[in-house]
Amino acid sequence: MDKDQLHELIGLIKGGKISDEEVVARLKCFPVENLEFARIDHHRTLRRGQPEVIYAPGKTSRQIVAIADRIHQSGVDVIVSRLDKDRVVFLRRKFKAVQYYPEARLAVVFGGRRKKPKPTTTAMVLVCSAGTSDIPVAEEAALTAWMMGCPVERLYDVGVAGIHRLFEGRELIAKASVIIAVAGMEGALPSVIGGLVDVPVIAVPTSVGYGASLNGLAALLAMLNSCASGVTVVNIDNGFGAGIAAATIARQSESKE
Repeated sequence: MDKDQLHELIGLIKGGKISDEEVVARLKCFPVENLEFARIDHHRTLRRGQPEVIYAPGKTSRQIVAIADRIHQSGVDVIVSRLDKDRVVFLRRKFKAVQYYPEARLAVVFGGRRKKPKPTTTAMVLVCSAGTSDIPVAEEAALTAWMMGCPVERLYDVGVAGIHRLFEGRELIAKASVIIAVAGMEGALPSVIGGLVDVPVIAVPTSVGYGASLNGLAALLAMLNSCASGVTVVNIDNGFGAGIAAATIARQSESKE
């Protein structure tokens, strides 16, 4: 249940257009529904402005479909992260319209008849990647922010190995309200961007790189020690977390203008 659904329900109650039994039926699984193997937080959309997201690794396909079905029945969007392509078929057997984004390994089942998320802000989130190999994590971040209702732009393969490429996107950089900088190797891109802009920069280290990159640890430490003040860092390969953080900042920044 999101805020729009709750306001609609309140209006129906005030207008006497809904019975007590139907109100109870709509709220009986609110805020938590126990499926034994999972407890679904139906209150999260109302509380945080985002639906509960299904993290696919470690779950069986049956569990994923069952959780998705209950979230979908509540009328909000279903997001399944880190879903392998060969398991999308199980969602498609249950739901008529499943959108799958293979690069990000993310699946979406929209609530109602929508085919895209409801806009929640006009504040733009810009997602930058240092290299092409960082795009899967960058896409997870971009799609997550988009699902949170933010307009999203992309600026990919603009790392420090050819820093002049970054400046080709200066118009996008100037328009951004929040910037997500995704990089592996030595993780320098967020520091460069952080020294150029006056908006929040969220750094995402990736596990891309050769042996001494230590599966992203080198990039993580570099970002944590950024010379650019105020750069915020999420965990290695955590595009989802960066997308949520960026969207939250974008929505708050616009609401206070």
